[in-house]
Amino acid sequence: MYPYGSGMPQSSHPSTNEQPNVPFGVGWVTAPVQQNVTHSSPYPPPTAQSYQQQQFQQYPNQHDGAANYLMHASYPSTSTSYPLNVNVSSPPYPTNRADNVAPHQGLHQQYQQYSQSHFNQHPNASYPADRGYTPAMTASYGYESPSHYVQGHGYDYGLDHSYGYGHGYGHEHVQQKLNQHLTAYEEGTPTLFPAQGFDPVKDAHDLRKAMKGFGTDEDKLIEIICRRSNEQRQEIQRQYKTHFGKDLIEDIKSETSANFQKLLVGLLRPIVDYYCAELNDAMAGLGTDEEVLIEILCTLSNLEIHTIKNQYLRLYGAHLESELKSETSGNFKRLLISLCTAARDESGRVDPNKAKEDARELLKAGELRVGTDESMFNMILCQRNYQQLKLIFQEYENMTGHSFEKALKKEFSGDIMEGLIAIYKCVTNKADYFASRLHKSMAGIGTNDKQLIRVIITRCEIDLADIKVAFERLYGKSLKSWIKGDTSGHYKHALYALVGEQRSS
Repeated sequence: MYPYGSGMPQSSHPSTNEQPNVPFGVGWVTAPVQQNVTHSSPYPPPTAQSYQQQQFQQYPNQHDGAANYLMHASYPSTSTSYPLNVNVSSPPYPTNRADNVAPHQGLHQQYQQYSQSHFNQHPNASYPADRGYTPAMTASYGYESPSHYVQGHGYDYGLDHSYGYGHGYGHEHVQQKLNQHLTAYEEGTPTLFPAQGFDPVKDAHDLRKAMKGFGTDEDKLIEIICRRSNEQRQEIQRQYKTHFGKDLIEDIKSETSANFQKLLVGLLRPIVDYYCAELNDAMAGLGTDEEVLIEILCTLSNLEIHTIKNQYLRLYGAHLESELKSETSGNFKRLLISLCTAARDESGRVDPNKAKEDARELLKAGELRVGTDESMFNMILCQRNYQQLKLIFQEYENMTGHSFEKALKKEFSGDIMEGLIAIYKCVTNKADYFASRLHKSMAGIGTNDKQLIRVIITRCEIDLADIKVAFERLYGKSLKSWIKGDTSGHYKHALYALVGEQRSS
């Protein structure tokens, strides 16, 4: 979401030693920096020097593939990976509400000062390719911080073990924090940025004027709703209800129709609620839309999935895991349950020897035996961190001479194959994965507008600019040209605004 997009995306750009321009997604708080953490990683942290020497000895004459990747890929640094000039304890907009005062603000400032000084000692620290550390849920109604300065207190307002209420805050405040949790920083380039000089009161009045009386000014709806961040849209909704006593979403529904309405309503939902609604719709009624389950659960981080699970329970009165169990079966069900547990190692640490061992285990569980041991694939792909999985896939290719994706297509079929391939693509190049989702939504006869809308809403504040580049590289035409050919009217112009394109006839 962006909040999620976050989702620990992999950049489509080669890693460099430059500090990336990390975007602020759909309301995520700043992800804590990776310090010396107590993590359940199965891999010891080898030094960068010994790590490269070992790889050079193993592949002295190889200039591409695993050796080249390992010799040039920077080892995850313990220095800061995120800008620290954002006070995540403060609300995004000015407020006089006393309950917005952070209980650990002084603690957070100490942590910022410590982390900034640590970063100054390592100015060339690289950005971890798997998005760095994601906080894990702790037993004390919060999320574990990687810094000892705040560990045990919860880095931000946390989620309790029932409905997400912690520290005595009201539902509105908790909802705001949920939205912030769901757009983590990622190494990507968005197409939609927070509006400068943002005035939610003026926007609320402009929206009311656009829908009041006879007719509707759809261009004004696009100008405001499609050019504000998710956080800003939530503030506009609050001001709209405060000033006019009406619900903005209900007014939008009464004044618009069809896919244009679906797009605007989706944009106005808090991103975590939007994800929950998509999951619920995918499992409601007869049949199940397995592609939606794969797209969401196979691409998000532990924190994002934990946040969705808590909000899903509050919104629908059912546990997401129970719903998945009742709507899916077999190996695909086991894959989704493993992902829903959200227990992936996200330390970013790698172990070349363990990667070789895992690659051999995958080979023995698949191509070297009659039948397939699905549990081994499930265990490794759902537990190992993205950096380690990259190494495992490369080792597998070195051993077999073909890609790991080809092996998955040979050993599996149906939904379980699609789920495992989605994980593989998100590890190797997340932009390519979402480009393929956009292409599939518009390819052939007709358009899967629900899928097109979902991908654009969830990625526009995270990495949609990278996805556009990948789309044109993979399919030979720009994303805008495909949207132009498959959509029309105000719906088309709204999509243009979200993907960062100028309006055309």
